[in-house]
Amino acid sequence: MLVDFENVQPDNMQLLRGGLFKIKVFVGANQKIAVDVAKALQAFGSDAEYIQIEGNGKNALDFHIAYYIGRLAAESADSFFHIISRDTGFDPLIKHLKEQKILCRRSSAVDEIPLVKMQATTGQIEVCIEKLSKGARPRTERTLASSIKVLFAGQPCEEQIATIIKELQKRKVIEITDGKISYNLPS
Repeated sequence: MLVDFENVQPDNMQLLRGGLFKIKVFVGANQKIAVDVAKALQAFGSDAEYIQIEGNGKNALDFHIAYYIGRLAAESADSFFHIISRDTGFDPLIKHLKEQKILCRRSSAVDEIPLVKMQATTGQIEVCIEKLSKGARPRTERTLASSIKVLFAGQPCEEQIATIIKELQKRKVIEITDGKISYNLPS
């Protein structure tokens, strides 16, 4: 994963734990890294590194990311590269990489990476089931969605909340009829 730190300063790097990701954080020449970000990345040991670029210029950091993807793709052709940036200027590069059979995707946040989203959602479902088993049970789908958002401090987006609710239905933990919820929770 290559992070355009000039463009995105991720605050949820802990979602990447598990050894699946090697992280390169590209930092502008005059940019500073917050202590909490540094601590979060230290937990990854040698799987994370900072690359502070020298000099300034339009797209200087972007060119560094492009260079590293090329170098890493030559070293490890079976890797999947994730660029974390809101900069859509990477999209033509990504399209070209895909044509060359190099797997690459741009996400504007860590939690938008499909594998991370899937892992996070699975864990969130378990937490929801536990919370619903022990506490208040919202009566409507809308209230349940609000409760999930509060439970995870606003982290899941509306799409993720909808996925969690669908999975709760699929597991038959909840049943929704006309917006009203009935529960079948484990004891």
